[in-house]
Amino acid sequence: MPRAAITGVILAGGLGRRMGGVDKGLQLLNGQPMVAHVAARLAPQVDELLINANQNSERYADFGYRVVPDQIPDFAGPLAGLHAALSAATHPLVATAPCDSPFLTADLVFRLFSALTAAQADLAVARTFDQPHPVFCLCRRDLLPHLTDYLASGKRKMGDWHAMLKLVEVAFDDEAEAFENINTREELGRFEMGRKDA
Repeated sequence: MPRAAITGVILAGGLGRRMGGVDKGLQLLNGQPMVAHVAARLAPQVDELLINANQNSERYADFGYRVVPDQIPDFAGPLAGLHAALSAATHPLVATAPCDSPFLTADLVFRLFSALTAAQADLAVARTFDQPHPVFCLCRRDLLPHLTDYLASGKRKMGDWHAMLKLVEVAFDDEAEAFENINTREELGRFEMGRKDA
């Protein structure tokens, strides 16, 4: 466990369009909602866990964690979820993971933290091979004013915001399967049949 106190947030604020407009985090995988799988893996890695959700708040609250909605209207995407988390976090660092990646690696936060501190970066982002995974990140809470200004300008692209910061990418080539996400009902069915460790 890293020495610095860290707030974790599960990003569950989307509309689930590719899954037919259902709330992805509440879809069952091996008998448990996907958000429960993510929480079970992320909670031991952080000092506080939040869930960013814009619908079904009461159901998410049943998992025992504080639910924080976007402050930016109209389902503005993962940066709006990060903005909500930075606003609500009680610790100086914030780690994020999406609700649709139930195979989260147990050393995600430790490795992101190690790279962040070694590089004295603003933000650490997971990468597998040549593919960055920007929603798996660790960033400094004091980026909130910068992100607020970026979103207030009407911009929403995570990559463009990252390009304005000192960012370090952290290789997880050895645990690439941990970053698989489930976007459709077909994928959910395939993982239900094929993965028993979730």
